[in-house]
Amino acid sequence: MPAPEVLRHCPVCGRDESKPYLQKGTLRLVRCGHCSMLYASPVPVEFVSGQYYDRAGADYYLSPTKLESDYAPVRFERELRLFRRHCPGGGVLDVGCSSGAFLFQLNGRFPGCYETLGTDVSGAPLDYAESRGVPVLRGDFRRQDFGEKRFDAVTFWAVIEHLPEPRQFLDKAWEILKPNGLCFLLVPNMESLAARFLGRRYRYVYAQHLNYFTRATLLRLVETRFSVIELRGTHFNPLVLWQDWRSDGAEISNRERADLLKRTTSAKQNPLLTPAKALYKLAERALSAFNLADNLAAVLRKEG
Repeated sequence: MPAPEVLRHCPVCGRDESKPYLQKGTLRLVRCGHCSMLYASPVPVEFVSGQYYDRAGADYYLSPTKLESDYAPVRFERELRLFRRHCPGGGVLDVGCSSGAFLFQLNGRFPGCYETLGTDVSGAPLDYAESRGVPVLRGDFRRQDFGEKRFDAVTFWAVIEHLPEPRQFLDKAWEILKPNGLCFLLVPNMESLAARFLGRRYRYVYAQHLNYFTRATLLRLVETRFSVIELRGTHFNPLVLWQDWRSDGAEISNRERADLLKRTTSAKQNPLLTPAKALYKLAERALSAFNLADNLAAVLRKEG
């Protein structure tokens, strides 16, 4: 029997004016006729409820390869640099924290500067986060009661694209932020060089991603609640371009994703590749300037 699925309205404008855009296996992407947002519909119930991430947690997020890469010092260097530039201290909530690696790196690099808390729906990775000294809160972020607690910053690193109702999560973040508090987002860029060149062959067009943002649609989503302090392109992985072009869009397993992350992390830490890394940074800056980098990173402020 086929798994039950849920039809979705546009996650940005809420309208039901979609037209078919792309089919990849069982994944069906549509484009909103009103705001041009790209999103998956219908989607399996397990992605809407979050059950998939709890079930798959130990298989992928706790694999030795994934943990080794996530806890490597270079893993969140761009996110940490961006975060530190805008938020030098205070209370931080990381939504979709998985195994807690970002908060672990934040506290390790800047001890005493932050009061941190992570939250997720995936139980096994949260157990691991606690074992590394990262405080966590379990369950659906939208339904969590923080009482009078307010945060200086809320982060969504590679999370918003997975959410059936991203606006509800941003509303909740706005609610629990202090006046002038900051919200940080990182999402894949559907106008990137990789997405343009590979199309349906791109590995990040896959079932776990429910929302596919461009610069314009991301702005439409966030500007109803926040003012945008910074929006920039970031990251570029030429290995993905090469592998996905060669494989002609064959499905990439979680193990293969973890292996690629390990290879990328190892390359960043290899001193023999320093000249190549300098050229890579120049390429990344050029792609970012023309909105062709792999991801979009946004810094948002709750006014007042």
